[in-house]
Formats: sequence, structure tokens, C-alpha cells
Amino acid sequence: MKRVVITGLGMINALGQDKESSFKAIVDGKCGIKSISLFDASNHSVTIAGEITGFDPSEVMDAKEVKKADRFIQLGIKAAKEAMDDAGFDSFDSERFGISSASGIGGLPNIEKNSVVAHDRGPRRISPFFIPSSLVNMLGGFISIAHGLKGPNLSSVTACAAGTHAVSEATKTIMLGGADRMLVVGAESAICSAGIGGFASMKALSTRNDDPQTSSRPFDADRNGFVMGEGAGALVLESLESAQERGATIYAEVIGFGESGDANHITTPVPDGPYRAMKAAWKMAGEPHVDYVNAHGTSTPANDKNETIALKELFGDNVPAVSSTKGQIGHCLGAAGSIEAIISIMAMRDGIIPPTINYTTPDENCDLDYTPNVARKAELNIVMSNSFGFGGTNGCIILKKFNA
Repeated sequence: MKRVVITGLGMINALGQDKESSFKAIVDGKCGIKSISLFDASNHSVTIAGEITGFDPSEVMDAKEVKKADRFIQLGIKAAKEAMDDAGFDSFDSERFGISSASGIGGLPNIEKNSVVAHDRGPRRISPFFIPSSLVNMLGGFISIAHGLKGPNLSSVTACAAGTHAVSEATKTIMLGGADRMLVVGAESAICSAGIGGFASMKALSTRNDDPQTSSRPFDADRNGFVMGEGAGALVLESLESAQERGATIYAEVIGFGESGDANHITTPVPDGPYRAMKAAWKMAGEPHVDYVNAHGTSTPANDKNETIALKELFGDNVPAVSSTKGQIGHCLGAAGSIEAIISIMAMRDGIIPPTINYTTPDENCDLDYTPNVARKAELNIVMSNSFGFGGTNGCIILKKFNA
């Protein structure tokens, strides 16, 4: 099977509107979580999120088209443009270039808005752009049109594992010869009344409204839930042959991926599913020495404990350095895996492990090296990135620094 490498990256999140500024802020230990301004959250029990401010979609798409695309699509278009520019194509065979998109919820703000319109003003007042702007796969639809990508057009809708699964699906497609190149885009923007209210009603979100900067506390004993984030991550994947033929800059190689299901509970995770996903990826990669794990690390009591157990089960006494960047940008749901894959790749590139911020009180059930509060210089050659979602869906990828 073909070897698969990564030649382009693009990212937007609560700490920056491009990959370099947001990664620098992450390494510097900054936090993008703040009071919500996208809607009036004053009557909600949770009023904080990892919200992107100052984003103007008309900078990356025609102003007349903006109303046709929900915010998650707009963010995805932004990240995709950066990744495609970064990859530096002079030309390509459009029929051999596909897209693998991902979102956990898709156009929830538009669904909410048009549901209210239907209820208050009647079904005839529903926007004709409602459906095409809300469907998850329209993320790939809009972007494939923008870049003329006529190869496979795939979409992963696997909750918080979607962004990682999109990388796996693109890798499989290239490995099996279905395309020479794939653009992976994970995007999410569910910071709306229904999104925040829905997760809050499940008691899944942190309620530290009075101190947003310390609200998300992965692996810390005082963690009390995740903080919603929004954003997008995009990666250009190519066969090694394709990348070398055009003299592309290669960031990393995908050397392993794994997927599993808990078959346990729709919202309560168990260690076994994540362990099996990580083990499958590690076995596929040839059981290498892993230098760093970008954890799912949501800041929920169950996930952080279970992920710690699963890592210890896989690596024994040799668990690599771990960190979670969700304390800084929030949990971007279906976009998390693609964003965190990019963070992992840039960590390898720069030889630095991002910190787990807000780690102040150790938990006896979370007793690994989580790179607390301050980034750490390290030689990183192989990294693992984890994503686990509601429904018991798990994904893991292993990436290797490419040395020509």
C-alpha cells in the first residue's frame, strides 16, 4: 500500500486565525476561553466558551455566498484555504484529489434559527438555504467546489472523534489508490443556545463562569466538565510518491491509525474502547517508541481518568509525555481531532510539547506526566493523537516526523 504524508496545514481556533499564531499562543500557555458573545447566554447556566472573535467570512468567500453557509462551513473554508496555500500546488489532477470532511453536529445554529422561524412564523418562512447550509457533508461540498476537487468526497460524523476519523478515512483512500491527494477538513461551531443548553443539561460543561481562563482543567482533580470550543483544522494528505514528485515540503507521515467502539453507554466512556483504538494504531505503526501523546483530555471526570488508564494499559511504565490543549481552546467537538493532529505535527516540527494549562491539583486517578502549565522542549519524532466521542466511538492516529 502507498505511504501517506502531510504537506499542508491550516487552522483557526479561539487563539488565532491561522496555524502559526494559534500554535504560538498554545505553546505560550495562553487561553482563548471567554464569555460568550455569539448569542445572549445570560439566562444559561453556562456562559463561557472557546469562541473565535473577529472572524470575517467574507475574507475567504464571496460576500453573497456567506448566507448560504453555516459558520462551521465558513471556518472550514478558512482553514482549508490556508492548508491548500501551504501545500503549494502549481496544478493537480482534480479527479485524483478528494476531500474528507468532519463535524460532530454541523449547522446547529441554523437548525435552531429555522426551527424558531417554523414555529413562530410558519414553514413557508424557512430559508431556502437552511438545509444546504446545515448538512455536515456540505462542509466538503463547499470546499470541494472552491478548490475544484473531483475525487472522493467523504464525510465523518462521529461526534468528537470525527476529525481524527476524517484523517484515517483520507489515509485509507490514498493507501488503497482511490486518490493521490486528499484534503481533510474538520470544522465545528455549535456555540448557540441549543448547543450550550443541551450539553449543560447533561452536566457535561464546566460552570466556572466567573473565571473562564481556568474553567477547563484537563486531568486536574478539580475539573468539572469541558468547555465548548469552535474552530477548524485542515490537512493536505498525499501519497509519498506524489509529494516527492512535485518537491513538496513534507511535515509528517501517517504511520498508524486505529478505531474502536465501546459498546457500553451512549455518553459514559470506558477505558477499553480508547485502549483498543490506541493499540490498533500502535500495532499498525510497528509498535514504535512514541514521544508525545496529544490526549483527548476533555476535563471531564470520566474521560481523563479512563484515558489515563488506557495509556497505562498500552505503554505500561513507559507512558510518553502527555498534554491536552483543550484547556486553551476548548473542546471543538468534531473539529478537535483535525486541530489536534495539526498541533501534534507542529509540536514535532518545533521540538516542543504544548502544556496542559490549569493543572494545579493532582488527581490520584490521573498520575501521568501531563506537561503541567509550561511547554517543554523535546525531540519529537513520533506522536499520537487521540479522540473519543459520544456513542462510544474512538479514533487514534500516529504521526512520524518525515526525514527525507
